[in-house]
Amino acid sequence: MMNWPNPIKTLRAFRRNEDGNATVEFAVLFPLMLMILFATVELGMITLRQVMLDRAMDMTVRDIRLGTGGNMQHDDIRDRICDRTGMIDDCAASLKLEMVQLDPFNWSGVTSVPDCVDSIEQVDPVNTFVNGASNDLMFLRACMSFDPLFPLWGLGGSMQKDDDGRVRLFASSAFVQEPK
Repeated sequence: MMNWPNPIKTLRAFRRNEDGNATVEFAVLFPLMLMILFATVELGMITLRQVMLDRAMDMTVRDIRLGTGGNMQHDDIRDRICDRTGMIDDCAASLKLEMVQLDPFNWSGVTSVPDCVDSIEQVDPVNTFVNGASNDLMFLRACMSFDPLFPLWGLGGSMQKDDDGRVRLFASSAFVQEPK
């Protein structure tokens, strides 16, 4: 006759056994901790890019406003912003500027949706860029698009992206041209 193990004793022994507890906790918590880490790094890089874009815009607008940059055109302004930010890859395709003259006495405002470069197509020609004269109220807006570090994980996976999978950042500034 064969001795069959007692099922109740086997279940009690299985329930008391604590081997592998750390492995289960690790398997449950590691992906969550990894997602938090990736989101933190992504948010840090986005914040750094935004701050550098704002700073570069402020410095460039100061040059334009005070007239120390000469009569700068679209490409000159774009290049100065790109040089000062240091965080824009392929600047000619990733940064688009829009500068319009505003009339403070007949306010029409500016479109709320910035015009950004779509890197799938050729870079759009400059459609709104007007150099102002003395005492003109000007509005300059820059739109930068970039690839997130982790496009499918953490924060990068949940951000709004364009058709090419790029995230957009905006910076704008209004200024009055100094009299000459």
